[in-house]
Amino acid sequence: MAISASSCTPANELPHVVILGGGFAGLSAARALGKAPVRVTLLDRKNHHVFQPLLYQVATAALNPGDIAYPIRSVLSRQANVRTLLGECQRIDVEKRVVETREGAIPYDYLLVATGATHSYFGKPQWEAWAPGLKTVEDALEVRRRVLSAFEVAERESDPAKLRAALTFVVVGAGPTGVELAGALSEIGRETVARDFRSFDPRSLRVLLVEGTDRVLPPFHPGLSAKAKAQLERLGVEVLLQSKVTNIDCTGVWIGDVHVPARTVLWAAGVAASPLGRTIGVPTDRAGRVLVEPDLSVPGHPEVFVVGDLMSREQDGRPVPGVAPAAIQSGRAAAANIARRAAGKATRPFRYRDKGSLATIGRAAGVGQIGGARLSGFVAWWIWWCVHIAYLIGYRSRLVVMMGWAFQYFAFSRGARLITGAVWEPSPAAPANPPAVPPPAASVVEPREPVGAGR
Repeated sequence: MAISASSCTPANELPHVVILGGGFAGLSAARALGKAPVRVTLLDRKNHHVFQPLLYQVATAALNPGDIAYPIRSVLSRQANVRTLLGECQRIDVEKRVVETREGAIPYDYLLVATGATHSYFGKPQWEAWAPGLKTVEDALEVRRRVLSAFEVAERESDPAKLRAALTFVVVGAGPTGVELAGALSEIGRETVARDFRSFDPRSLRVLLVEGTDRVLPPFHPGLSAKAKAQLERLGVEVLLQSKVTNIDCTGVWIGDVHVPARTVLWAAGVAASPLGRTIGVPTDRAGRVLVEPDLSVPGHPEVFVVGDLMSREQDGRPVPGVAPAAIQSGRAAAANIARRAAGKATRPFRYRDKGSLATIGRAAGVGQIGGARLSGFVAWWIWWCVHIAYLIGYRSRLVVMMGWAFQYFAFSRGARLITGAVWEPSPAAPANPPAVPPPAASVVEPREPVGAGR
């Protein structure tokens, strides 16, 4: 019979902790329970942890998927009390204390739910066929395929109107992901592939960043938002503020009642909590996030904890943000409270420590706010670079990413420009959702003079 290293209790009699999700929150919780007198089962539908803040770098051909993903089993291989299972939770039965999967039920004494968030198309799920989001490695590879396919199609296009549409990229949503995507897309055409094609000038590409509010990066200080907008415009990105997308189909997007012909549309506008949160049977907010107690347990079920992007928790009158540091901190806090509760001790309230916010816009360009300091330009970009390297799992990943970024910085090159699968073609067979008021056929947003085309 196996004996726990931390007590004389037989291992199969120790409290069983089930963790759903191997993202930042779930993985941090599992690692924090490494020396606790509990048995841990981590369940995830993927066998790898993804460093989501760098997914856009895979999508824009700067990094390979293996540079930012790491096998979950390898991360937890030295923790004898942790078992990893590949599978997907379908339902949580809090009364019976079991997690239901296709392969069977998994009983638990304590449950930690960290299944994160997914894309939200604001009631228009059909838009996903033409405007993919960016949450998984598969998403990033699909975005990369569409972006690189656009240049390949442009190389053999003789119709001027179709050529303009092929070289038009629309990013919906000007949060950090949208801003980073837009800046990277502009750099690809104006720097990376500027000399790779013969039938057209890649520097004539057009990148539109569409945002429904009055500024980019809404969570940042207004002054930094203005600087970010100026840096985007210097890169040639057209920033459309207080503009809402009313429809997306295989021909492009409608911004209000104006049609923008575009072959490539990318979605960075909204997220929704994992639908698994609603199966717990406790109150949720409008986005589906679970309302948690101060110690991150759910009302009426002190043995169930919800963390990361799936939790809804206010602190000092403001919601805890859905960012990686908050997920890591909440995962560790919930793990500590599970260990305390298993030992018969009182739990402690969670308090998020805001370490600041950073966003990169392009080569040596970015914005950030750390404490009372507001940074922009090269300094913000450099700090962003160092922070992301520090948070990557595995020394190999850090070394590879450092070398890749250094090469990209000095050579203006992106070495992962591989189209996996066939060249992507928009399919009119996908379901369409016409706008309430169809725009006139001649109503289009005309491209402005390309910025930087003479460089």
